[in-house]
Amino acid sequence: MAGLSNGGLLYHEIQESKLCAVHCVNTVLQGPFFSELDLAALASDLDQRERQMMLEGASLGGASSGDFYSDVSHNVSMGGDFSIQVLQKALEIWDLEVIPLNSPVAEQSQFVPELENAFICHLHDHWFCIRKVNGEWYNFNSLLPAPEHLSQFYLSAYIDSLKDSGWSIFLVKGNFPKECPILPDSSTVFGQWLTPEDAHIIAKTFNQKKISTGGSTSLEMGSIADDEEEDLKAAIQASLVDSTGLQTISDTVEDGRTTPQSSSISSKPDAPNLVANLTDVLPRDSETGEPNKDVHNVTSAPETE
Repeated sequence: MAGLSNGGLLYHEIQESKLCAVHCVNTVLQGPFFSELDLAALASDLDQRERQMMLEGASLGGASSGDFYSDVSHNVSMGGDFSIQVLQKALEIWDLEVIPLNSPVAEQSQFVPELENAFICHLHDHWFCIRKVNGEWYNFNSLLPAPEHLSQFYLSAYIDSLKDSGWSIFLVKGNFPKECPILPDSSTVFGQWLTPEDAHIIAKTFNQKKISTGGSTSLEMGSIADDEEEDLKAAIQASLVDSTGLQTISDTVEDGRTTPQSSSISSKPDAPNLVANLTDVLPRDSETGEPNKDVHNVTSAPETE
C-alpha cells in the first residue's frame, strides 16, 4: 500500500534520550530515515577505517601500532553523542555534503544564508538543524516541541548569534529528498508531521508558557532521565562490539564513489523500506518530558480543517 505524501508538512523529532544527532539528521532529510543503531553502525565502520589507516601509517615507521589499537570509539560516546564525521557519512548516502560554514567554499553562504537549504549546528553534545521547507526557514531543535519559524531577516542574525556563542555551524548542500512517504502502519518511528499552522500554534503556546513560568530557553532545558541513558548506552555498546560480531559495513563503489552499505543502511535506500525498518523508540510527552508508553504511532499527518 503506497504511503501518503508528506508534501507541505514539517517533520520534527522531539528529544529522545541523547539522540539529538539522529534527530538532526532526520530533520535535515525531513523524514525518519535513520535510527540510533544506523548511526552507531556508521560510527563503528569509521572507527575501523581510522584504526586501519593509523596501523598502516605505523608500519611505515610511525608510532607503535599498539598506540592505535583501542576499543574506545572516537565517533560515538557511550552517552550517544556522535561525531560530525558520522553525520557527514549519513547524509552522504543521500548525496548531501556537509561543509564547515567558515570554509572558503561556503563564504557566500555566510553573507546570504537564505539562498541555502539547511544548516547543522553543534555545541558540546547537542546537535540541531535549521532547515528551509517550502521556502520558509525553521529551527528544528529537538529541545523544542515544534519547529520554530525564522524569518529570512532573522536567519542571518540568528546564525551569527550562534557563532558568537561558540556554536559550530555546517552548511548542507546537495539534492535533498523531495518527500518521505508516511506509512499508515508504521509504528516503529518517532517524530511527528505538522502543518506550518499547527507548528506555529504549538511554538506560540510553548513560548507563552515559558514566559509565564519564567522557564529556561530551549538550549537550557532539563536533563535526560538516567534509565533512558542506560538503555541507550547498552544499545550503542552492543553496536560497537568486535567487528566479528557485527554485520559490518562493506565498501561498494557506485558511480565512481565509495559508499557504505550494511544490513540496516543501503547505499541509496528507498525511503519507505528504511522507514519501515527503523528502531522502535517511544516519543516523549511534550509537557512532562516523560516517555509516552501509550503512543506508538506518531507518523500520521495531522488533519486540517
